[in-house]
Amino acid sequence: MRIDIITVVPDILKSPFEASILKRAIEKNLVEIHLHNLRDYVTDNYKQIDDYQFGGGAGMVMMIEPIDKCISNLKSQRDYDEVIYMTPDGETLDQKISNQLSLHKNIIILCGHYKGVDQRVRDHFITREISIGDFVLSGGELGAAVLCDAIIRLIPGVLGNETSALTDSFQDNLLAPPIYTRPADYKGWKVPEILTSGNFPKIEAWREQEAYKRTEEKRPDLLKD
Repeated sequence: MRIDIITVVPDILKSPFEASILKRAIEKNLVEIHLHNLRDYVTDNYKQIDDYQFGGGAGMVMMIEPIDKCISNLKSQRDYDEVIYMTPDGETLDQKISNQLSLHKNIIILCGHYKGVDQRVRDHFITREISIGDFVLSGGELGAAVLCDAIIRLIPGVLGNETSALTDSFQDNLLAPPIYTRPADYKGWKVPEILTSGNFPKIEAWREQEAYKRTEEKRPDLLKD
C-alpha cells in the first residue's frame, strides 16, 4: 500500500512513522508513506496557501490552486483508490471503514487547516471525507496519523500475529473481552479459572459471553447494529 499525505506542516507527521508497528511496516516494505508539503506547489515568495473568505467571515481558507497542482501531480504518476479529506464534518472513522481502506493499494489523504479548504476542492477532487470524532483540531495531521495507524495495522504481515487484529474491539460490533497474563494470582487478585483450564472451546465461549456483556454495559449502541 502507498499513502500520500498532503499537509501544510509535514513535521507533525514524521514521528508517528518513525517508531513501533508503523516503522516496522515501512521497513518491511508493506506500506509506503510519502509526505507532501503543500507550500512546494506555490510559486510566490510568501508561499501563500490560504486566503480570506469570499463574503467575509473569520478564519482563512486553503486555496484550491496548490491543492489542485499537488493532487494532479500525484494522479499523473499512478491511479488512486481514494482521495480522502480529513474534516470534522466527515463520516466518523470506525473499524468498518478501516477494514475497507486497508484493502486499497493507493490512497491520498489531504489534511485540512485553518478554516478548511475551498469547497471546490471537496466538490471536484475528494472521494471520501473522514472525521476522527466530533471535535475540532488545529489541523488534519493528527487525524491522518490516526487513520493511517488504523489502516496499516490491518495489512497482512504488519502485526506479528495476523489473527490479532481480527479479535480487536469493533471487528464484530462487540468490545473485546477482559484479558489477563501472568501471574495467575497477584495479591489475591486471581485470573478466572476458565482461562487456565486448557479447555479452549469453553474459553472461547466465555470470551464471547464476556465480550457481549462488556458491550452491553459500555456500548449498548453497538448491539443495535
